[in-house]
Amino acid sequence: MRVLVIGGAGFIGRHLVGRLVAQGHVVHVPTRQYKRGRELMVHPTVTVMQADVHDDATLDRLVDGCDLVVNLVGILHSRGGDPFGPDFDRAHVQLPKRIALACRRMGTPRFIHVSALGADAKGPSGYLRSKAAGEAAIKQAYEGATHETYTIFRPSVVFGPQDSFMNMFSGLAKYLPILPMAGAYAKMQPVYVSDVTSAMMNAAKAPFASNQTFDLAGPRVYTLGELVKLAALWSGHPRMVVNLPMTLGRLQAFAFEMLPGEPLLSRDNLASLTVDNVAAQPMDARLGIVPTPLESVAPIYLAPAV
Repeated sequence: MRVLVIGGAGFIGRHLVGRLVAQGHVVHVPTRQYKRGRELMVHPTVTVMQADVHDDATLDRLVDGCDLVVNLVGILHSRGGDPFGPDFDRAHVQLPKRIALACRRMGTPRFIHVSALGADAKGPSGYLRSKAAGEAAIKQAYEGATHETYTIFRPSVVFGPQDSFMNMFSGLAKYLPILPMAGAYAKMQPVYVSDVTSAMMNAAKAPFASNQTFDLAGPRVYTLGELVKLAALWSGHPRMVVNLPMTLGRLQAFAFEMLPGEPLLSRDNLASLTVDNVAAQPMDARLGIVPTPLESVAPIYLAPAV
């Protein structure tokens, strides 16, 4: 297959590209900055190009001739807005819509879009509301389609080597004697990155996955506090986690938002933690995935270097 992976230079994207190459597929990865995708060029069948995927004409050129298009673009922070901010709108709503319409125009057989577990038009955060709006935009774009199809995946928080979740907490534990955490009792069901990419690979051409949405979650539910403790322990820096009242957490998040650069935590992130990030049912058996336990993988990649 010829595959276009938008967001292919990111965490999930790097793992997916590796899987696609291993199966002999030709992969194209557009990126805003060429240097971000340089490490992917060690693969002989990968082409990395600098491109603006928010431009329709550019998207048409990228999508033309592809058997599969995958969108992995996602952000965690945005300027404010109702029901969500402009950055969420651009990345989570307008971009998936543009890609879906390009796939329709170019006759691409399958478009795979990665959304988020808990996406809800009435959700407590702009992040979750924008993810739901993106899904709705894709479904609208495919109304009346007879040959082109989409598949939407909704993963819980994704873990694996080089992730930005467990690794972030292990990094904090290295420098902080205790870990204050608002939303420590929020529940989530982490899913292994290889399980996510396997689900995409198995669904790429499968008829059962046409125009369907699948939740992706691991085998066990944890609280955020439990995950932070485990990350600290497995990285060799066991720490106590102190649950902060949400009001204090919002003040903490507001302070982070005032600092230059991308905040470590935002008030919108905290709003997402007010609802559990847990799948309503086990992963669909047709995807052929046996969910990987966190305990079998994370201690290995979080272990301190010898």
